[in-house]
Amino acid sequence: MSSPFAEARAHAAGLPAIVVSIAPIALPFPGRGVDLHVRVSAPIAGDALPIIIFSHGNGQSLHAYGPLADYWAAHGFVVIQPTHLDSRMLGLAPDDPRRPQFWRFREEDLAAILDGLDHIESEAPMIRGRPDRSRIAVAGHSWGGQTASTLLGATHPDSDDGSVVNRKDARIKAGVLLAAPGSGNDLTEHAARTFPFMYPDFSAMTAPTLVIVGDHDMGRLSTRGAGWWRDAYDLSPSPKALFTAFGGEHALGGIPGYEARETTDERPQRVRAIQRLSTAFLRSSLYPGDPAWADAVAALAADATPEGSIETK
Repeated sequence: MSSPFAEARAHAAGLPAIVVSIAPIALPFPGRGVDLHVRVSAPIAGDALPIIIFSHGNGQSLHAYGPLADYWAAHGFVVIQPTHLDSRMLGLAPDDPRRPQFWRFREEDLAAILDGLDHIESEAPMIRGRPDRSRIAVAGHSWGGQTASTLLGATHPDSDDGSVVNRKDARIKAGVLLAAPGSGNDLTEHAARTFPFMYPDFSAMTAPTLVIVGDHDMGRLSTRGAGWWRDAYDLSPSPKALFTAFGGEHALGGIPGYEARETTDERPQRVRAIQRLSTAFLRSSLYPGDPAWADAVAALAADATPEGSIETK
């Protein structure tokens, strides 16, 4: 079967493929208090399309991260975006008993999407029969990066009893982690109290993963500064790749949205670099032999003013 990216490549010199989206699709979720709502985006044409499940950052929703979701869909992916319970859209009360379990619901949301692909396709006629379920990737930004990393093999302690939470899923073949939290040993005192689950262990995260960080992302969670965000690369086994965005802060140039107020480092060139590199990495990871990643790395190396640097292992 030919790669579904052939049509996307045909658009490379002109307009990208037309994208169609549908939202919200509701997945029944007993015990969550509200159905899980997802957005599905895909190119209007093409079959055997690989899938990306994307976990948003704290407070965001299925409507966010258009610069990534739209680009990925225009380049041959089916992109599925849930709204987690921490979303500002849901407006849970400060004393809502689900708040201490946000991390658990987030991870269960991603598993529910994997288990609910039949339902999602039945509710989204424009993709029915088109996704390739043998090629599924997961991605996430910030807290969503930690959420996504658990399906790739990262573990962490259960905040209730200290047991190890292991949600590695063999259906996930590759990942992209954008500004994912690092080692819990370097959390600030406040962060350690607030996020007792944020002690990731990346030693079993064996799936091919691209880690993306900004070298100016100082944040407020860690005492270590910008270097903390690269732990998902440094502390995990190969195969891995790291893109360090020069001058990048936590929003990485503007990936949370086209007009996101939390973007403190607005830079379209940085966003374009992340779009191209993440797409190329997933192409080559999901389709061994596809030269997209090698071509993207070579193009970055040849750029007189590159947006960042690449490391691999």
